[in-house]
Amino acid sequence: MGKILFDKTQNKVFKDITPEGFAPVFQKVLADENPKLSNSKIITAWYSQHDNDPIFVMNHLPNNNLKALCDYLDNSTAHGLDSRIFQANKIRFLLNTICDKNAIKTTTEAYQDMATLEILVANTMINYSNALQFGVMNPRKVYANYFTATQHPDSLSMTRIFGITDMKSYLDSIQPKDPQYIALQKALKSGESAPGLSKEETQRILVVNLERLRWKNKPTENRYVIVNIPNFELNLIEKGKSTLNMKVCVGEGRNKDHVNTLVDYDESDKIDRPFSHETPQLNSLIYVAEVNPVWNIPESIANKEIIVEAEKDRYYLSNKNIDVYKNGHKIEDSETINWAEVKRNPDDYSFKQQPGADNSLGKIKFLFPNKTNVYLHDTPAQLPFKKEMRDVSHGCVRLEKPLDFAHALFGDGPKYDTIAKDMQEDKVNPTELNLPKKVPVYFTYITCWADDNGTIQFRHDIYALDIVLYAHMQRYFSA
Repeated sequence: MGKILFDKTQNKVFKDITPEGFAPVFQKVLADENPKLSNSKIITAWYSQHDNDPIFVMNHLPNNNLKALCDYLDNSTAHGLDSRIFQANKIRFLLNTICDKNAIKTTTEAYQDMATLEILVANTMINYSNALQFGVMNPRKVYANYFTATQHPDSLSMTRIFGITDMKSYLDSIQPKDPQYIALQKALKSGESAPGLSKEETQRILVVNLERLRWKNKPTENRYVIVNIPNFELNLIEKGKSTLNMKVCVGEGRNKDHVNTLVDYDESDKIDRPFSHETPQLNSLIYVAEVNPVWNIPESIANKEIIVEAEKDRYYLSNKNIDVYKNGHKIEDSETINWAEVKRNPDDYSFKQQPGADNSLGKIKFLFPNKTNVYLHDTPAQLPFKKEMRDVSHGCVRLEKPLDFAHALFGDGPKYDTIAKDMQEDKVNPTELNLPKKVPVYFTYITCWADDNGTIQFRHDIYALDIVLYAHMQRYFSA
Protein backbone atom coordinates (compact mmCIF):
# COMPACT_ATOMS: atom_id res chain seq x y z
CA MET A 1 0.00 0.00 0.00
CA GLY A 2 2.72 2.46 1.01
CA LYS A 3 4.88 1.79 -2.06
CA ILE A 4 2.02 2.20 -4.53
CA LEU A 5 0.97 5.52 -3.02
CA PHE A 6 4.53 6.82 -2.73
CA ASP A 7 5.21 5.96 -6.38
CA LYS A 8 2.15 7.99 -7.34
CA THR A 9 2.56 10.97 -4.99
CA GLN A 10 6.31 11.09 -4.30
CA ASN A 11 5.34 12.11 -0.78
CA LYS A 12 7.61 10.25 1.69
CA VAL A 13 4.81 10.18 4.28
CA PHE A 14 3.08 7.50 2.24
CA LYS A 15 6.06 5.13 2.63
CA ASP A 16 4.89 4.47 6.19
CA ILE A 17 1.26 3.77 5.25
CA THR A 18 0.04 0.23 6.07
CA PRO A 19 -3.34 -1.57 5.86
CA GLU A 20 -3.17 -2.17 9.62
CA GLY A 21 -2.71 1.52 10.31
CA PHE A 22 -5.41 2.53 7.83
CA ALA A 23 -8.21 0.23 9.04
CA PRO A 24 -9.05 1.85 12.42
CA VAL A 25 -8.93 5.36 10.94
CA PHE A 26 -11.21 4.26 8.11
CA GLN A 27 -13.69 2.72 10.53
CA LYS A 28 -13.88 5.93 12.55
CA VAL A 29 -14.26 8.15 9.47
CA LEU A 30 -16.95 5.82 8.12
CA ALA A 31 -18.85 6.00 11.41
CA ASP A 32 -18.58 9.81 11.41
CA GLU A 33 -19.68 10.12 7.77
CA ASN A 34 -22.43 7.53 8.03
CA PRO A 35 -25.34 9.96 8.62
CA LYS A 36 -24.36 11.93 5.49
CA LEU A 37 -24.24 8.91 3.17
CA SER A 38 -27.24 8.09 1.00
CA ASN A 39 -26.12 4.45 0.78
CA SER A 40 -24.61 3.97 4.23
CA LYS A 41 -25.85 0.42 4.88
CA ILE A 42 -24.52 -0.92 1.59
CA ILE A 43 -21.19 0.86 1.95
CA THR A 44 -20.68 -0.18 5.59
CA ALA A 45 -21.60 -3.80 4.84
CA TRP A 46 -19.24 -4.04 1.87
CA TYR A 47 -16.17 -2.65 3.66
CA SER A 48 -16.80 -4.72 6.80
CA GLN A 49 -16.86 -7.85 4.61
CA HIS A 50 -13.68 -6.84 2.74
CA ASP A 51 -11.32 -5.88 5.57
CA ASN A 52 -11.80 -2.14 5.00
CA ASP A 53 -9.93 -2.39 1.73
CA PRO A 54 -9.70 1.08 0.07
CA ILE A 55 -10.19 -0.28 -3.42
CA PHE A 56 -11.01 3.05 -5.07
CA VAL A 57 -7.92 4.75 -3.72
CA MET A 58 -5.63 1.80 -4.40
CA ASN A 59 -7.05 0.67 -7.78
CA HIS A 60 -8.15 3.94 -9.35
CA LEU A 61 -6.01 6.76 -7.94
CA PRO A 62 -2.61 5.62 -9.32
CA ASN A 63 -3.90 5.38 -12.92
CA ASN A 64 -5.76 8.74 -12.77
CA ASN A 65 -9.16 7.07 -13.02
CA LEU A 66 -10.49 9.17 -10.16
CA LYS A 67 -9.57 12.34 -12.02
CA ALA A 68 -11.46 10.95 -15.01
CA LEU A 69 -14.43 10.32 -12.69
CA CYS A 70 -14.45 14.00 -11.73
CA ASP A 71 -14.65 14.95 -15.41
CA TYR A 72 -17.71 12.72 -15.85
CA LEU A 73 -19.33 14.19 -12.76
CA ASP A 74 -18.68 17.74 -13.98
CA ASN A 75 -20.38 16.77 -17.25
CA SER A 76 -23.54 15.55 -15.49
CA THR A 77 -25.25 18.78 -16.63
CA ALA A 78 -25.42 17.10 -20.05
CA HIS A 79 -27.96 14.75 -18.44
CA GLY A 80 -29.96 17.60 -16.93
CA LEU A 81 -28.41 16.85 -13.53
CA ASP A 82 -26.49 19.06 -11.11
CA SER A 83 -22.90 18.05 -10.36
CA ARG A 84 -23.28 19.35 -6.80
CA ILE A 85 -25.18 16.20 -5.80
CA PHE A 86 -22.12 14.12 -6.74
CA GLN A 87 -19.62 16.27 -4.77
CA ALA A 88 -17.18 16.44 -7.67
CA ASN A 89 -15.37 19.46 -6.22
CA LYS A 90 -14.72 17.75 -2.92
CA ILE A 91 -13.39 14.64 -4.64
CA ARG A 92 -11.08 16.72 -6.82
CA PHE A 93 -9.80 18.70 -3.80
CA LEU A 94 -8.92 15.51 -1.91
CA LEU A 95 -7.27 14.06 -5.00
CA ASN A 96 -5.13 17.14 -5.44
CA THR A 97 -4.19 17.10 -1.77
CA ILE A 98 -3.14 13.47 -1.79
CA CYS A 99 -1.23 13.78 -5.08
CA ASP A 100 0.63 16.94 -3.97
CA LYS A 101 3.93 15.63 -2.57
CA ASN A 102 4.13 18.49 -0.07
CA ALA A 103 0.53 18.80 1.10
CA ILE A 104 0.28 15.92 3.59
CA LYS A 105 2.73 16.11 6.50
CA THR A 106 1.86 13.13 8.71
CA THR A 107 0.53 9.59 8.40
CA THR A 108 -2.50 10.69 10.44
CA GLU A 109 -3.36 13.25 7.76
CA ALA A 110 -2.72 10.65 5.05
CA TYR A 111 -5.01 8.05 6.63
CA GLN A 112 -7.71 10.66 7.22
CA ASP A 113 -7.70 11.97 3.64
CA MET A 114 -7.49 8.47 2.15
CA ALA A 115 -10.46 7.30 4.21
CA THR A 116 -12.54 10.38 3.41
CA LEU A 117 -11.79 10.07 -0.30
CA GLU A 118 -12.55 6.34 -0.35
CA ILE A 119 -15.94 6.74 1.30
CA LEU A 120 -16.83 9.78 -0.78
CA VAL A 121 -16.00 8.02 -4.06
CA ALA A 122 -17.94 4.89 -3.06
CA ASN A 123 -21.05 6.90 -2.21
CA THR A 124 -20.74 9.07 -5.32
CA MET A 125 -20.22 6.10 -7.62
CA ILE A 126 -23.42 4.51 -6.35
CA ASN A 127 -25.34 7.78 -6.64
CA TYR A 128 -24.08 8.55 -10.14
CA SER A 129 -24.72 4.99 -11.35
CA ASN A 130 -28.23 5.03 -9.90
CA ALA A 131 -28.95 8.46 -11.39
CA LEU A 132 -28.03 7.47 -14.94
CA GLN A 133 -29.65 4.03 -14.82
CA PHE A 134 -32.76 4.68 -12.71
CA GLY A 135 -33.17 8.47 -12.42
CA VAL A 136 -32.78 10.70 -9.37
CA MET A 137 -36.49 10.89 -8.43
CA ASN A 138 -38.92 8.16 -7.46
CA PRO A 139 -42.05 8.94 -9.55
CA ARG A 140 -44.30 7.27 -6.98
CA LYS A 141 -43.13 9.84 -4.42
CA VAL A 142 -43.56 12.72 -6.86
CA TYR A 143 -46.95 12.00 -8.44
CA ALA A 144 -50.28 11.18 -6.79
CA ASN A 145 -51.67 9.56 -9.96
CA TYR A 146 -48.74 7.28 -10.79
CA PHE A 147 -49.42 3.55 -11.02
CA THR A 148 -46.73 2.30 -13.40
CA ALA A 149 -44.46 -0.55 -12.30
CA THR A 150 -41.03 1.06 -11.95
CA GLN A 151 -37.80 -0.74 -11.13
CA HIS A 152 -35.49 0.80 -8.55
CA PRO A 153 -31.84 0.01 -7.74
CA ASP A 154 -31.28 -2.81 -5.28
CA SER A 155 -28.30 -3.69 -3.11
CA LEU A 156 -26.95 -6.14 -5.69
CA SER A 157 -26.91 -3.56 -8.49
CA MET A 158 -25.32 -0.97 -6.20
CA THR A 159 -22.52 -3.23 -4.92
CA ARG A 160 -21.36 -3.84 -8.49
CA ILE A 161 -19.49 -0.54 -8.40
CA PHE A 162 -16.94 -2.10 -6.03
CA GLY A 163 -15.92 -4.57 -8.71
CA ILE A 164 -15.11 -2.02 -11.42
CA THR A 165 -11.72 -2.58 -13.04
CA ASP A 166 -11.86 -0.05 -15.88
CA MET A 167 -13.45 3.14 -14.58
CA LYS A 168 -13.83 4.91 -17.93
CA SER A 169 -15.35 1.87 -19.64
CA TYR A 170 -17.84 1.51 -16.80
CA LEU A 171 -18.83 5.19 -16.85
CA ASP A 172 -19.30 5.00 -20.63
CA SER A 173 -21.39 1.85 -20.26
CA ILE A 174 -23.99 3.50 -18.01
CA GLN A 175 -24.60 6.39 -20.42
CA PRO A 176 -28.19 5.73 -21.62
CA LYS A 177 -28.09 4.44 -25.21
CA ASP A 178 -31.74 5.07 -26.13
CA PRO A 179 -31.78 7.23 -29.30
CA GLN A 180 -34.51 9.37 -27.71
CA TYR A 181 -32.28 10.09 -24.73
CA ILE A 182 -29.33 10.99 -26.92
CA ALA A 183 -31.51 13.27 -29.05
CA LEU A 184 -32.77 15.16 -25.99
CA GLN A 185 -29.23 15.39 -24.64
CA LYS A 186 -28.09 17.02 -27.87
CA ALA A 187 -30.99 19.47 -27.75
CA LEU A 188 -30.10 20.33 -24.15
CA LYS A 189 -26.44 20.90 -24.98
CA SER A 190 -27.19 22.99 -28.04
CA GLY A 191 -29.55 25.29 -26.13
CA GLU A 192 -32.53 24.58 -28.38
CA SER A 193 -35.65 26.69 -27.91
CA ALA A 194 -39.13 25.29 -28.46
CA PRO A 195 -41.59 27.33 -30.55
CA GLY A 196 -43.05 30.09 -28.40
CA LEU A 197 -40.88 29.24 -25.41
CA SER A 198 -37.71 30.76 -24.03
CA LYS A 199 -34.44 28.86 -23.88
CA GLU A 200 -34.85 28.46 -20.11
CA GLU A 201 -38.40 27.09 -20.41
CA THR A 202 -37.25 24.68 -23.12
CA GLN A 203 -34.32 23.51 -21.00
CA ARG A 204 -36.72 22.69 -18.17
CA ILE A 205 -38.87 20.57 -20.46
CA LEU A 206 -35.80 18.71 -21.73
CA VAL A 207 -34.49 18.16 -18.21
CA VAL A 208 -37.69 16.55 -16.89
CA ASN A 209 -38.12 14.37 -19.96
CA LEU A 210 -34.52 13.14 -19.71
CA GLU A 211 -35.34 12.18 -16.13
CA ARG A 212 -38.45 10.31 -17.31
CA LEU A 213 -36.38 8.42 -19.87
CA ARG A 214 -34.05 7.24 -17.09
CA TRP A 215 -36.91 5.68 -15.14
CA LYS A 216 -37.07 1.91 -15.48
CA ASN A 217 -40.76 1.81 -16.40
CA LYS A 218 -40.66 1.26 -20.17
CA PRO A 219 -42.48 -1.54 -22.00
CA THR A 220 -40.42 -4.68 -22.46
CA GLU A 221 -43.05 -6.67 -24.35
CA ASN A 222 -42.98 -7.20 -28.12
CA ARG A 223 -46.59 -6.08 -28.40
CA TYR A 224 -48.27 -3.42 -26.31
CA VAL A 225 -50.62 -0.42 -26.36
CA ILE A 226 -49.24 2.95 -25.33
CA VAL A 227 -51.10 6.22 -24.75
CA ASN A 228 -49.10 9.43 -24.44
CA ILE A 229 -51.41 11.71 -22.50
CA PRO A 230 -50.00 15.14 -23.55
CA ASN A 231 -49.94 14.06 -27.20
CA PHE A 232 -53.55 12.76 -27.11
CA GLU A 233 -52.42 9.72 -29.05
CA LEU A 234 -52.59 5.93 -28.87
CA ASN A 235 -50.25 3.52 -30.63
CA LEU A 236 -50.22 -0.23 -30.84
CA ILE A 237 -46.56 -1.22 -30.94
CA GLU A 238 -45.46 -4.52 -32.43
CA LYS A 239 -41.75 -5.39 -32.51
CA GLY A 240 -40.81 -1.76 -32.02
CA LYS A 241 -43.07 -0.36 -34.77
CA SER A 242 -46.49 1.29 -34.59
CA THR A 243 -49.06 -0.83 -36.41
CA LEU A 244 -52.08 1.23 -35.32
CA ASN A 245 -52.27 4.92 -34.49
CA MET A 246 -55.22 7.06 -33.46
CA LYS A 247 -56.25 10.21 -31.65
CA VAL A 248 -57.58 9.95 -28.13
CA CYS A 249 -59.30 12.23 -25.63
CA VAL A 250 -57.90 12.21 -22.11
CA GLY A 251 -58.98 13.58 -18.74
CA GLU A 252 -59.32 17.27 -18.04
CA GLY A 253 -56.39 18.67 -16.04
CA ARG A 254 -55.48 21.45 -13.63
CA ASN A 255 -53.44 23.36 -16.25
CA LYS A 256 -56.50 24.43 -18.20
CA ASP A 257 -54.77 27.31 -20.00
CA HIS A 258 -52.11 24.93 -21.36
CA VAL A 259 -49.29 27.25 -20.34
CA ASN A 260 -46.36 26.90 -17.98
CA THR A 261 -48.18 28.35 -15.00
CA LEU A 262 -50.15 26.60 -12.30
CA VAL A 263 -53.87 27.15 -11.96
CA ASP A 264 -55.39 26.62 -8.50
CA TYR A 265 -52.22 24.83 -7.49
CA ASP A 266 -49.52 25.49 -4.91
CA GLU A 267 -46.63 23.80 -3.11
CA SER A 268 -45.67 22.01 -6.31
CA ASP A 269 -42.34 21.02 -4.81
CA LYS A 270 -43.99 19.29 -1.86
CA ILE A 271 -47.37 17.76 -2.66
CA ASP A 272 -48.86 16.81 -6.02
CA ARG A 273 -52.53 17.83 -6.11
CA PRO A 274 -54.03 16.54 -9.36
CA PHE A 275 -57.39 17.66 -10.70
CA SER A 276 -60.01 14.96 -10.09
CA HIS A 277 -60.45 14.24 -13.84
CA GLU A 278 -56.78 13.73 -14.77
CA THR A 279 -55.94 10.47 -16.55
CA PRO A 280 -53.43 8.55 -14.42
CA GLN A 281 -50.05 7.20 -15.46
CA LEU A 282 -50.30 3.41 -15.27
CA ASN A 283 -49.58 0.06 -16.81
CA SER A 284 -51.86 -2.98 -16.88
CA LEU A 285 -53.23 -5.77 -19.11
CA ILE A 286 -56.29 -5.39 -21.35
CA TYR A 287 -58.29 -8.56 -20.88
CA VAL A 288 -61.87 -7.99 -22.04
CA ALA A 289 -64.03 -5.91 -24.38
CA GLU A 290 -67.63 -5.08 -23.56
CA VAL A 291 -69.86 -4.24 -26.52
CA ASN A 292 -72.90 -2.03 -25.89
CA PRO A 293 -71.77 -1.45 -22.32
CA VAL A 294 -73.74 -0.23 -19.34
CA TRP A 295 -72.20 2.89 -17.80
CA ASN A 296 -72.14 2.76 -14.03
CA ILE A 297 -71.94 6.49 -13.50
CA PRO A 298 -69.31 7.45 -10.90
CA GLU A 299 -70.59 9.19 -7.80
CA SER A 300 -68.61 12.36 -8.50
CA ILE A 301 -70.16 12.73 -11.97
CA ALA A 302 -73.62 11.83 -10.68
CA ASN A 303 -73.52 14.47 -7.94
CA LYS A 304 -71.92 17.27 -9.95
CA GLU A 305 -73.58 16.72 -13.34
CA ILE A 306 -76.38 14.15 -13.59
CA ILE A 307 -78.44 15.37 -10.62
CA VAL A 308 -77.94 18.99 -11.71
CA GLU A 309 -79.26 18.22 -15.21
CA ALA A 310 -82.14 16.14 -13.85
CA GLU A 311 -83.23 19.03 -11.64
CA LYS A 312 -83.30 21.36 -14.68
CA ASP A 313 -85.15 18.88 -16.94
CA ARG A 314 -87.31 16.12 -15.44
CA TYR A 315 -87.12 14.15 -18.69
CA TYR A 316 -83.32 14.37 -18.92
CA LEU A 317 -82.74 10.89 -17.42
CA SER A 318 -85.27 9.05 -19.59
CA ASN A 319 -84.05 10.85 -22.71
CA LYS A 320 -80.46 9.79 -21.89
CA ASN A 321 -81.57 6.24 -21.05
CA ILE A 322 -80.31 6.61 -17.46
CA ASP A 323 -81.84 4.44 -14.73
CA VAL A 324 -82.00 5.68 -11.14
CA TYR A 325 -81.51 3.46 -8.08
CA LYS A 326 -82.26 4.30 -4.46
CA ASN A 327 -80.48 2.12 -1.93
CA GLY A 328 -79.94 -0.42 -4.71
CA HIS A 329 -83.55 -0.55 -5.89
CA LYS A 330 -84.55 0.81 -9.29
CA ILE A 331 -86.99 3.72 -9.32
CA GLU A 332 -89.48 3.19 -12.14
CA ASP A 333 -90.78 6.76 -12.46
CA SER A 334 -87.75 9.04 -12.13
CA GLU A 335 -89.75 12.07 -13.38
CA THR A 336 -91.46 12.28 -9.99
CA ILE A 337 -88.26 12.58 -7.95
CA ASN A 338 -87.68 15.84 -6.09
CA TRP A 339 -84.09 16.48 -7.15
CA ALA A 340 -83.67 19.51 -4.93
CA GLU A 341 -84.19 17.20 -1.97
CA VAL A 342 -81.90 14.53 -3.45
CA LYS A 343 -79.08 17.10 -3.70
CA ARG A 344 -79.13 17.41 0.08
CA ASN A 345 -78.64 13.65 0.53
CA PRO A 346 -77.31 12.18 -2.73
CA ASP A 347 -75.50 9.18 -1.24
CA ASP A 348 -78.66 7.03 -1.33
CA TYR A 349 -78.86 7.30 -5.14
CA SER A 350 -76.91 5.67 -7.97
CA PHE A 351 -77.24 5.88 -11.74
CA LYS A 352 -76.70 3.55 -14.70
CA GLN A 353 -76.86 4.52 -18.34
CA GLN A 354 -78.15 1.65 -20.46
CA PRO A 355 -76.69 0.74 -23.90
CA GLY A 356 -77.75 2.95 -26.75
CA ALA A 357 -76.74 5.75 -29.08
CA ASP A 358 -76.43 8.27 -26.23
CA ASN A 359 -74.36 6.07 -23.92
CA SER A 360 -71.29 8.04 -22.89
CA LEU A 361 -69.08 4.98 -23.37
CA GLY A 362 -70.23 4.62 -26.97
CA LYS A 363 -70.54 1.10 -28.35
CA ILE A 364 -67.53 -0.58 -26.74
CA LYS A 365 -65.13 -0.34 -23.84
CA PHE A 366 -61.88 -2.17 -23.12
CA LEU A 367 -61.10 -3.09 -19.53
CA PHE A 368 -57.85 -3.62 -17.63
CA PRO A 369 -57.27 -3.86 -13.86
CA ASN A 370 -56.27 -0.54 -12.27
CA LYS A 371 -56.74 1.34 -9.01
CA THR A 372 -58.49 4.34 -10.55
CA ASN A 373 -61.25 2.52 -12.50
CA VAL A 374 -60.33 4.02 -15.87
CA TYR A 375 -60.59 2.27 -19.24
CA LEU A 376 -60.45 2.79 -23.00
CA HIS A 377 -63.78 3.36 -24.69
CA ASP A 378 -65.77 4.59 -27.66
CA THR A 379 -67.76 7.83 -27.43
CA PRO A 380 -70.74 9.43 -29.19
CA ALA A 381 -68.99 12.82 -28.79
CA GLN A 382 -66.89 13.02 -31.95
CA LEU A 383 -66.32 16.77 -32.14
CA PRO A 384 -63.35 16.82 -29.69
CA PHE A 385 -61.35 14.60 -32.05
CA LYS A 386 -61.22 17.52 -34.48
CA LYS A 387 -59.56 19.72 -31.86
CA GLU A 388 -55.85 20.01 -31.13
CA MET A 389 -56.32 19.98 -27.35
CA ARG A 390 -58.31 16.93 -26.33
CA ASP A 391 -58.16 16.96 -22.52
CA VAL A 392 -61.93 16.79 -22.12
CA SER A 393 -62.86 13.50 -20.44
CA HIS A 394 -63.47 12.57 -16.80
CA GLY A 395 -60.31 10.44 -16.69
CA CYS A 396 -60.96 7.54 -19.06
CA VAL A 397 -59.42 7.52 -22.54
CA ARG A 398 -61.80 7.95 -25.49
CA LEU A 399 -60.80 6.25 -28.75
CA GLU A 400 -61.07 7.80 -32.20
CA LYS A 401 -61.26 4.41 -33.96
CA PRO A 402 -62.60 1.83 -31.48
CA LEU A 403 -63.55 -0.77 -34.08
CA ASP A 404 -60.05 -0.67 -35.59
CA PHE A 405 -58.67 -1.05 -32.10
CA ALA A 406 -60.90 -4.08 -31.47
CA HIS A 407 -59.75 -5.65 -34.72
CA ALA A 408 -56.10 -5.09 -33.82
CA LEU A 409 -56.58 -6.75 -30.43
CA PHE A 410 -58.79 -9.67 -31.45
CA GLY A 411 -57.72 -10.26 -35.05
CA ASP A 412 -59.99 -11.92 -37.59
CA GLY A 413 -62.42 -14.51 -36.27
CA PRO A 414 -65.81 -15.01 -34.63
CA LYS A 415 -65.10 -12.73 -31.65
CA TYR A 416 -64.26 -9.78 -33.83
CA ASP A 417 -67.24 -10.56 -36.10
CA THR A 418 -69.49 -10.42 -33.03
CA ILE A 419 -68.02 -7.06 -32.04
CA ALA A 420 -68.43 -5.59 -35.52
CA LYS A 421 -72.03 -6.85 -35.74
CA ASP A 422 -73.09 -5.79 -32.24
CA MET A 423 -71.58 -2.31 -32.59
CA GLN A 424 -73.94 -1.71 -35.52
CA GLU A 425 -77.03 -2.67 -33.50
CA ASP A 426 -78.87 -1.06 -30.60
CA LYS A 427 -78.72 -4.16 -28.45
CA VAL A 428 -80.24 -3.89 -25.00
CA ASN A 429 -77.88 -6.38 -23.39
CA PRO A 430 -74.11 -5.88 -23.28
CA THR A 431 -71.76 -8.57 -24.59
CA GLU A 432 -68.43 -9.39 -22.95
CA LEU A 433 -65.64 -10.94 -24.99
CA ASN A 434 -62.32 -11.99 -23.46
CA LEU A 435 -59.18 -11.29 -25.45
CA PRO A 436 -57.43 -14.42 -26.75
CA LYS A 437 -54.29 -13.06 -25.10
CA LYS A 438 -54.05 -10.17 -22.65
CA VAL A 439 -52.39 -7.10 -24.15
CA PRO A 440 -50.16 -4.80 -22.05
CA VAL A 441 -51.26 -1.17 -21.90
CA TYR A 442 -49.27 1.87 -20.75
CA PHE A 443 -50.53 5.38 -20.04
CA THR A 444 -47.49 7.68 -20.15
CA TYR A 445 -46.77 11.38 -19.82
CA ILE A 446 -44.09 12.61 -22.25
CA THR A 447 -43.98 16.28 -23.28
CA CYS A 448 -41.03 16.21 -25.70
CA TRP A 449 -39.39 13.65 -27.96
CA ALA A 450 -37.53 13.31 -31.26
CA ASP A 451 -39.71 12.37 -34.24
CA ASP A 452 -38.62 10.11 -37.11
CA ASN A 453 -36.85 13.05 -38.75
CA GLY A 454 -34.91 13.88 -35.59
CA THR A 455 -36.94 17.03 -34.91
CA ILE A 456 -37.76 17.58 -31.24
CA GLN A 457 -41.51 17.70 -30.76
CA PHE A 458 -42.91 19.64 -27.79
CA ARG A 459 -46.37 19.33 -26.26
CA HIS A 460 -48.30 21.34 -23.66
CA ASP A 461 -47.87 20.35 -20.03
CA ILE A 462 -51.61 19.80 -19.66
CA TYR A 463 -51.44 18.42 -16.11
CA ALA A 464 -48.52 20.61 -14.93
CA LEU A 465 -46.56 17.42 -14.27
CA ASP A 466 -43.42 18.92 -15.83
CA ILE A 467 -43.64 21.75 -13.33
CA VAL A 468 -44.14 19.34 -10.43
CA LEU A 469 -41.21 17.13 -11.42
CA TYR A 470 -38.86 20.04 -12.13
CA ALA A 471 -39.63 21.57 -8.73
CA HIS A 472 -38.87 18.26 -7.01
CA MET A 473 -35.60 17.89 -8.93
CA GLN A 474 -34.43 21.40 -8.06
CA ARG A 475 -35.29 20.85 -4.43
CA TYR A 476 -33.23 17.65 -4.48
CA PHE A 477 -30.28 19.30 -6.18
CA SER A 478 -30.13 22.14 -3.67
CA ALA A 479 -30.61 19.99 -0.53
